[in-house]
Amino acid sequence: MARIELKNVSKRWGGYYAVEHLDLTIEDNAFVTLLGPSGCGKTTTLRMIAGLETPTEGRITIDDVPMFDSDLGINVPPNKRRVGFLFQNYALWPNMTVFQNIAFGLSNINESGARVNENGEVERDETGKSPARKLSKEEIKRAVDRVSAIVKIGQFMDRYPSELSGGQQQRVAIARTLAPGPRVLFMDEPLSNLDAKLRLEMRSELQRLHLSTGSTFVYVTHDQMEAMTLATRICLIDNGVLQQYDEPLTVYNTPNNLFVADFVGNPAVNFIEATGSQNGDTLDLTIFKNIKAAFKPNGGLKIADWYAKDDQQQADIQAEKARKAKEPGYVEKTNKDTVFKYNIAQVEDDGEKASAISRSDFVLGVRPEFIRIGDNEAVEGEVFSAMPTGMETTVRIRVDNFLLTAVVFGGVVYKIGQKVRLSFSGDNIMLFSRENGRLIVNGSAELKSSKLVKS
Repeated sequence: MARIELKNVSKRWGGYYAVEHLDLTIEDNAFVTLLGPSGCGKTTTLRMIAGLETPTEGRITIDDVPMFDSDLGINVPPNKRRVGFLFQNYALWPNMTVFQNIAFGLSNINESGARVNENGEVERDETGKSPARKLSKEEIKRAVDRVSAIVKIGQFMDRYPSELSGGQQQRVAIARTLAPGPRVLFMDEPLSNLDAKLRLEMRSELQRLHLSTGSTFVYVTHDQMEAMTLATRICLIDNGVLQQYDEPLTVYNTPNNLFVADFVGNPAVNFIEATGSQNGDTLDLTIFKNIKAAFKPNGGLKIADWYAKDDQQQADIQAEKARKAKEPGYVEKTNKDTVFKYNIAQVEDDGEKASAISRSDFVLGVRPEFIRIGDNEAVEGEVFSAMPTGMETTVRIRVDNFLLTAVVFGGVVYKIGQKVRLSFSGDNIMLFSRENGRLIVNGSAELKSSKLVKS
């Protein structure tokens, strides 16, 4: 249906960059979620693609046709881009029936018009246009019948929005958006005003809808669970800067940096500060102040080689920034980018002051499912809290003054204060540079035997 490409797209107000030099390609028939915390620039990105917001600079194309180009002075209005919108507020007309709400957009098609075939599908020529005319009543009915069948609301055609549940109203809004045959469907947190059970059901419906329509979906959310379950690719943004653009499991298992690792995953990842150096194929580390660990990088990576490559990449980035700073009209960014301040879970604040960070300082990222609890594991701890849900139990374990979150599958019961032993399992333990917050490598971490020591 539509391939979207953004090149060097920025949006700023004065020195505040809502989106900074964004390069992004959304492939045809993709389901891309724009994910990030409030104010990160995800909705601004969506609005710029849709034409509701004018970029400060850059180029946006849909199917290789420029929709915006700051150099060429091109800015195609939203109604000419053949895109559909679905927002948190469904904006249904309360005085119109479901049929009338869905048909409203079709009845206003004129110079950007379309033909509707016997299957109720909107037809266009190779330019995306058709002769300027209004659709007949029969054509409108075919189109309404088709999209209402897709979202399963055919039995509600004569009802008014006030007579529908929240989920049913959302289906009407989706049907109205699909009726004109948009190449791209934009959604800005459309599930946020639904209850948890209905949100889960509608995620499934949106997945099915994506397959049945063949359209390109661009979906804005701050809910990482929605992003993980819906998307073919996640675009994670922070402070207007693209942090990672990958498939969901790649973002989860191999995050680019500490921010991505922290933002994606529920329960959240465990961050553990470590110091040490490489010894052959492994790194000899000290964690939790006095516990020894041997970290083995996947692929036998040498840490010194990684730092050398990273230094060169950062030098190239700084050189490019220096070049742009000399261009006419350059405006310095006031919302400066900083290294993400990760949280180390502790029972009590130990009051330690931050010390100078060197390249022998690291941060381990351990997902809760990679903490193994058993009688013969390496490190002794104490159950700080246990929250069973039936299918799994989330356990917080105290080791010295530190807290680790683990997920145990099955009906296991833990008592607060119970002594347990734990180890790290698998080869997806993440090793980050504490100096710059970027991921160095994934690997396995073997803990040396120790007993619980309380502060």
